Amino acid sequence: MKAASSIFSSFIPMMFICFVLVIFSINIVDAEISESTTIGRGLKADQQLYDRKELAAFFNDNEKDIDIIATYSDASGSIRTSRVKMKDLSASWLLENPINGDPSKQNGSKVFKLKDSYQASTTSEENVEHFIDDHHLQEDETENHHQVSWSPVKFKRQMLRQKRRDLRTTELVRQVKEADKQMEATAAIENLKNMDLVVKGKYSIWRRDFENPNSDSILKLMRDQVIMAKAYANIARSKNQNDLYYSLLKHVGQSLRVIGDANSDSELHPSSLDQAKAMGHALSLAKDQLYDCRTVARKLRAMLQSAENNVDSLKKRSAFLIQLAAKTVPKPLHCLPLQLAADYYFHGYQNKRDLNLEKLEDPSLYHYAIFSDNVLATSVVVNSTVLHANEPEKHVFHIVTDKLNFAAMRMWFILNAPEKATVQVENIDDFKWLNSSYCSVLRQLESARVKEYYFKNHPSSLSVGSDNLKYRNPKYLSMLNHLRFYLPEVYPKLHKILFLDDDIVVQKDLTPLWDVDLKGMVNGAVETCKGSFHRFDKYLNFSNPKISENFDSDACGWAFGMNIFDLKEWRNQNITQIYHYWQDMNEDRTLWKLGTLPPGLITFYNLTYPLDRTWHSLGLGYDPALNQTEIENAAVIHYNGNYKPWLDLAVAKYKSYWSKYVRYDNYYLKLCNLSE
Repeated sequence: MKAASSIFSSFIPMMFICFVLVIFSINIVDAEISESTTIGRGLKADQQLYDRKELAAFFNDNEKDIDIIATYSDASGSIRTSRVKMKDLSASWLLENPINGDPSKQNGSKVFKLKDSYQASTTSEENVEHFIDDHHLQEDETENHHQVSWSPVKFKRQMLRQKRRDLRTTELVRQVKEADKQMEATAAIENLKNMDLVVKGKYSIWRRDFENPNSDSILKLMRDQVIMAKAYANIARSKNQNDLYYSLLKHVGQSLRVIGDANSDSELHPSSLDQAKAMGHALSLAKDQLYDCRTVARKLRAMLQSAENNVDSLKKRSAFLIQLAAKTVPKPLHCLPLQLAADYYFHGYQNKRDLNLEKLEDPSLYHYAIFSDNVLATSVVVNSTVLHANEPEKHVFHIVTDKLNFAAMRMWFILNAPEKATVQVENIDDFKWLNSSYCSVLRQLESARVKEYYFKNHPSSLSVGSDNLKYRNPKYLSMLNHLRFYLPEVYPKLHKILFLDDDIVVQKDLTPLWDVDLKGMVNGAVETCKGSFHRFDKYLNFSNPKISENFDSDACGWAFGMNIFDLKEWRNQNITQIYHYWQDMNEDRTLWKLGTLPPGLITFYNLTYPLDRTWHSLGLGYDPALNQTEIENAAVIHYNGNYKPWLDLAVAKYKSYWSKYVRYDNYYLKLCNLSE
């Protein structure tokens, strides 16, 4: 009995231990099942984020799946293992190769460490490591074989972080720019408050700002204030704010009186700064009461339009006055031919005959043609040419003038004949063959329509007549200007002749021009086209089919003033007849306006040989910005334009090239008060 009871008592603890073990085993199995279920759910939840194609490419096998043995700790702390398929991995798991530097393990199977990026970020820091035994990953042969971490979620997070950085950078740049603008505005206000009165300079749009950036600050400020005050005054008047209107007008008047005729700060009245401050205060009040961006902008545009209209009107008046000054003969130049003509008849020089008649028709010499009614200008042409000639005795000058100036011109060259050279002076009225029955220009000048245009249709105001005044210049009516188209008739025995205008200066020996091979052309001239400038469309009316069908609008123009003419070829091709044909076609002035260059371009079309540009430099009569070196190196310089060197309009820096050939010590020049 005792033995049975002892056995029963020892059996009870064993049963209790077995019961505990059974319960514990059941808990372990439940934990294992729940853990596997949790892992499966987590992997499937993130499965849509995982890029199956990229992972398959990573393992170089799109069809084969991978078994993964996962080792982890369960809830009780016991170590457990579980088999998981690669397709069930969540996108939050990372693949790493813990063997980075061991080259012996680069071949064959490799072991990777699998980390759950989500678990790594939790506070419990429970990382489950998975080791994968898989085939070697095939990579590009040009790169070293190595393994890298990869995760779509990680890549997406990186992109989001980069986007946030870019947005932040853009915002910081914008803030910096706004801060810079604010600082500039503050600095500008401070500069206005602390204007330097010591700095002086001229208020001009042509000044160089880098020489003195603060020049004329007060003058410019006051003029700007006047503009704004006028704008606000007009707005105040439209809104019936009469007190403000009269106040602004008062300040405008005071500012204008202080400015006066000042062109620089140094010329301003001492009270200018006080007036500027007072005007600034008045503008501040006006701005507080009237400022509306749209209204002010509209008013300023209206003022700008009015100013542009005034500028256009002033330009037209200026053009008219320049043309008028160019046509007007200065008193000393008017005096000179009168004195010469009086002495010519008083001393009986009209009976004096020309010498060296044989030279006048000798084709082996160098012949020049000058058609002018300006005694002084013609003398400069002759003097400068002879001075630079290597053999002056071989140079013959044929001067043709009108009846009014014939006596004065002949008297001048009788008393001031150039050394060794020959000068012939002729009267155009002595050319009896030059009449209206032969010459188209003379016939047109006798027509009632041309007389109406020139002598009766005068402009009613300066601005209205400015456009056509240029073509009412007497030189366009003078036959001296058109005589250049009759050179073979004027000099029938010559083979070549150099035509010179009276507004040129010769700076080199011109005899090499006679040796230039014109290659069958009639006219040798320097072309003037540069880019789209000075081409035929500038001179001719290509809207007229008579012009557009016969000429090229892009053909290069050339200049009269220094032209070498082959008179033999001229006669062979009957050039004068071509001139007559087109001059008759233009009787109604629809092909070109008046002048000699347009008919010259037509007459010598495809018959002009281009000379080197160094022979003839143009523009000294209108362009103050010519290259000084080109002027000095040119054989002939030409004052074409309105600013002739003998007028007060002349460009000052070009005048010396002409005036050094004027004999100011001459008796007649002193008598007429002609001086430098």
